[in-house]
Amino acid sequence: MEVKKMSIFKLGWPIFIQSLLALCLGYADTLMITHYSDTALGGVGNANQILGFLTLAFTIISSATGVIVAQYLGAKLKDKLSEIYSLSVFFNLALSLLVSAIVYIGCDIILSLMRVPDGMVVDARNYMQIVGGFMFLQALIDIFSQIFRNNGKTKIGMFISLGMNIVNITGNYIFLYGPLKHLELGVRGVALSTTISRTVAVVFAIIYFKYKIDGHISIKYLKPFPMDTLKKLLKLGLPTAGENISYNVAQILILAFVNSFNSTVFTNTKYACSILSNFAFLYSVAAASATAIIIGHAVGANEYDYAYKKVLKTLKSGMIISVSIAIFNYIISPITLDLFKLDSASLELGRQIMFICIFLEIGRTINLIVIYSMRAAGDVKFPTYLGMASMWGISVLVGYILAITFDMGLIGIWIAMAADEIVRGIVVFIRWHKGNWRNKSVVAKV
Repeated sequence: MEVKKMSIFKLGWPIFIQSLLALCLGYADTLMITHYSDTALGGVGNANQILGFLTLAFTIISSATGVIVAQYLGAKLKDKLSEIYSLSVFFNLALSLLVSAIVYIGCDIILSLMRVPDGMVVDARNYMQIVGGFMFLQALIDIFSQIFRNNGKTKIGMFISLGMNIVNITGNYIFLYGPLKHLELGVRGVALSTTISRTVAVVFAIIYFKYKIDGHISIKYLKPFPMDTLKKLLKLGLPTAGENISYNVAQILILAFVNSFNSTVFTNTKYACSILSNFAFLYSVAAASATAIIIGHAVGANEYDYAYKKVLKTLKSGMIISVSIAIFNYIISPITLDLFKLDSASLELGRQIMFICIFLEIGRTINLIVIYSMRAAGDVKFPTYLGMASMWGISVLVGYILAITFDMGLIGIWIAMAADEIVRGIVVFIRWHKGNWRNKSVVAKV
C-alpha cells in the first residue's frame, strides 16, 4: 500500500506508543531516583531540560531528512535517497560528537547559567556529564527514526523505544535497588542505564535499516562530498528546527524564572506538572506525525487537495481526544501528582496548573497537527517566525509580568503558555485554510 493511502491509525498508533515510551525513558529515571534522594527530582529535571534543548541541534538535519524522504518517495524518485541517508547520518554524528564534548567539559558553566539551586547541582552535574557526554547516540536515534517513519515503517521506532525502556528500567533497578546498589552510584547509575539503553537502540536501528529500508548508508556516497545537498538540507532544516529551538530557549528561560524563586516547591511542582501535561498531548503528537508523513507523500505526488482535507479530518478527532485526555488528567491529578511525593502546598498548586493545561491543550493540538503538516509540505519558514514572535511576546514576556511583576508564580507562567498556544493555533489554522503552504514542495528544489 502507498504510504499516503495508509490510515492515520495504522501509521499513528506505533508513533503514539513510541512517544509514550520516549517520555517514559526520561521520566523513569526521575521517578525511580525520587525514592533514592530528596534533591534528585529537581536535579535530574533541570539536567533533562538542558539536554532536551541541546538535542534540538540534531533536529536541523533529521527533520529535513524526514521531509525530503517523504516527498521523494511520494514522487517515486528514489535514486538520491542513499546519498541523503548517508549525509544525514554522518553529519549528525559529527555535530553531536562536538556537542557531547561541550556538555561534558562545560557542564558546570551551563548549570551556573541556569541558576540551578545549590542543593541540586551535584545530582544535575552527575547526570549531565554521563548522559550529555554520550548525546551522539540520541542524534543517531533521531535520524534513523525519521528514516523509518517516512518510509511508512513506524513500528520499527516503537520496537526500538520499547527495548530502550526495558533496558533502562532494568538498569535503574540494578544500580539503585538491586545487585549493584552497594556501589551507591545514585544518579550516575541512572545516567549509565540511560546511556546503555541508547547504545542498544542504535545497534538495533542499524540492523533494522540494513534489512528493512531500500537504501544504503556508506561513506562512498559522500565522495565527492555532496555540498549542494548539505546546503539544501540546512536551508530546509534550519527553519524547521528554529521553532523548536525558540520554544526550548523560551522554556529554559521560564525555568530560570522558576529557579529564581529558589523554591523547592516551585521547582518540583513545575517539573511534575510538565511531565503530566506531556502525556495529554501524546495523541496529538502521534496524529500530527502520522499526518505529516501522509502529507509529505501526497505533496510529493502533487495531491494538494487530498493533503488539505486529511489535515482537517485529523484536526477534528485530535482536538476531541487530546482535550478529553487533558480533562481526565486534571480529574486524576490529586493521585498522579502524589506519585512525585510532593508536599501539600505543591499538590494544591499542581492541581491548579493541571486545570490551566486543559486550555493550553486546545491551542497546542492545533499547532502540532497543522505545523507538522506545513513542514511536511515544505512551508517551513512561517512557523518559525510566528513561533518566535508568539513564544517570546506571550510565553516569556507575559509570563514574566504575571509570574514576577504580579507575583502569580507558576500560575502566571502557565496562563501565559496557554495564551501563546491558543494565539499561534488560530494563526496557523487560518494559514492552512488559505492554502499558503501549497506549491512549496521541496522535491523540485533539492
